[in-house]
Amino acid sequence: MARQATAQRVAVAAETLRDEKFNARRIELAEAALETLGELGFARTSLREIAQNSAFTHGVFHYYFSDKLDLICCCVRHYKARCVTRYDEVVATAKTRKELTDGFLAKLAATLREDARMHRLWYDLRSQAMFEAAFRKDVLEIDKSLEAMIWRVASRYAELDGKRLATSPAALYALFDGLFQSALLRHLADDETAIPEFLDEVRRILPTIC
Repeated sequence: MARQATAQRVAVAAETLRDEKFNARRIELAEAALETLGELGFARTSLREIAQNSAFTHGVFHYYFSDKLDLICCCVRHYKARCVTRYDEVVATAKTRKELTDGFLAKLAATLREDARMHRLWYDLRSQAMFEAAFRKDVLEIDKSLEAMIWRVASRYAELDGKRLATSPAALYALFDGLFQSALLRHLADDETAIPEFLDEVRRILPTIC
């Protein structure tokens, strides 16, 4: 009986290890695909094209992903999982509203400049979810995580002045997301005023939310 239990534990451990290795490989491939996807977008990118722009073969991508939709969902989930913690350090360390505002704006500016293509890919995917049912669950989950990210910043901002927020998480996220997307489009169009004007707008809005 003990041998059977031990054998079962070994089998479970081996299967878990295989799953972990498989998922780690998917993440590695997703990282390799992000550059091409961010450059060309959903509609103009195929698995073959992604493979041609990476160190991996077309067959490897087909083995780990059922199709392009599967790969893109994995890519965006992986990237956005990193994004949603971007402001956590600022929230945790800020002792005043000014410190929080300055830190938040600095991070916003940095991500617009450095990650513009990845944000473009996210908005592309979110638009495609209107038509591709396969995207919707992931897109909705990512949207909720981004909403929670903005709410953490806003909650800390209110807390630092002993106030309560005067809006809902969904409404606040819609406001910031709309401003961010508009600034991103202008930035991609080489409008040098896009980021400074976006930051000024956020600085004006923050005191009005609580």
